[in-house]
Amino acid sequence: MESRSRYAGQAQSHRVSVVDDDPSIRETLAAFLDAEGYEVSLAADAQGFERIMRTTAVELVLLDIRLPGRDGLSLTREMREKSDIGIILITGRNDKVDRILGLEYGADDYIAKPIDERELLPRVRNLLRRVGHSPAANGLEVFRIGQCTLDVRRRRLANDSGRTILLTTAEFDLLCVFARNPGRVMSRERLIAATSRRRWDPLDRTVDTLVRRLRRKIEIDPEQPTLITTVHGSGYMLSD
Repeated sequence: MESRSRYAGQAQSHRVSVVDDDPSIRETLAAFLDAEGYEVSLAADAQGFERIMRTTAVELVLLDIRLPGRDGLSLTREMREKSDIGIILITGRNDKVDRILGLEYGADDYIAKPIDERELLPRVRNLLRRVGHSPAANGLEVFRIGQCTLDVRRRRLANDSGRTILLTTAEFDLLCVFARNPGRVMSRERLIAATSRRRWDPLDRTVDTLVRRLRRKIEIDPEQPTLITTVHGSGYMLSD
């Protein structure tokens, strides 16, 4: 079991954790992220990562799905119930079902092994920018969506009772796109660009997974959605 903080002392650096049971992957990613100016902490399993979280305000975690003991999917679901930390899953090339489950459980993105650092870096940067609660617009944006209110500047979705509804970064970004374009059909290509900055693949079900998650949070009956509706062959639309 391994847990350690490295490359500390960079006051303005973002705090990123790498959780993978393969020491070569941990060391490679740590060296790469350190060279890019990030403060990196490492763990080999869920217990090691939890120890890091007790002492460090980690902003983003690169999390291997197939950890020994408590796996990355279980850890993702537990983290998402209490935190809006950025989560990028590290998956195998053939782990398509696990990727979908990971997104269902609240992950923001995924990257497949072997990891291409040129692909990883923009994803880390983009997600950290979004997790960092940068203002999404210069002016005040408050939208009424069904029985909920979305306050973009405060990054808060609340129901009519005033209870905050926790959104992942990807869910928040997706809901903002819908809120700013009511009554317009939004293609999967545009939606995936807004939530992950990855190139659209017709076989990629990321957007569909995020829409299902949003429907569970804002629809009265997620199985019979009336707010975010499917436009077959085109994408999705928020009813105005």
